[in-house]
Amino acid sequence: MNISIIMDYLSNLSMNNNREWYHANKEDYKKANAAFEELLQALILEIGKFDGSILHNKPKDLTFKIVRDTRFSHDKSPYNPAFRAHISAKGKLPVPVGYYIMIKPGDESFLGGGLFADMFKDATAMIRDYIVKNGEEWERVIHEPEFEKYFTVQGTALKKVPAGYDKEHPQAEYLKFKSWYLEYPLKDEELKDADVFLAKAAECFQIMKPFNDYLNKALVDFQMPSR
Repeated sequence: MNISIIMDYLSNLSMNNNREWYHANKEDYKKANAAFEELLQALILEIGKFDGSILHNKPKDLTFKIVRDTRFSHDKSPYNPAFRAHISAKGKLPVPVGYYIMIKPGDESFLGGGLFADMFKDATAMIRDYIVKNGEEWERVIHEPEFEKYFTVQGTALKKVPAGYDKEHPQAEYLKFKSWYLEYPLKDEELKDADVFLAKAAECFQIMKPFNDYLNKALVDFQMPSR
């Protein structure tokens, strides 16, 4: 398993972010993508040791395209020089929440978890309502010492507690959130040895699992909107 193939390709794409270079180097993309899928397969097996719900996934079904949608962006670069995947019981769908990985040279890689999407109003309401009723469990999860060593809960948030919720609620600050997620940053140096990286990623994801479990209990009846 060779992560350097992935890093080298993405570094080159970052410096040559145009369609001509991309198509001229399509074979290099295929090799890097195959290496990423091999890494994902190994990661699935490691995560499966503590979360069997994800073992049925195939790596190619979990990845996101590197082609960017530039229609509403000032940045017209056609490609995102990163390999990304979301591993959950339902694959790469944002719900149920799972384990997110992004490999991007320049010390921009990270491991993540939780709900990143803030456009699903039903999901946001479900989590807020669950925190209201299960605040003590929330506090136990996010203040577990090992968790606090690795993570701080992040997310897009309102300036005020939304209407319908108690401004004096013990978890009022978290009721302002529209998404609740975790990020563990990775330096390029940490991606040089695949075995070391896999061990670190598995450790990280196991520590975040109670957080994911909490959100997934809140989201158990969530239905993805039909397109």
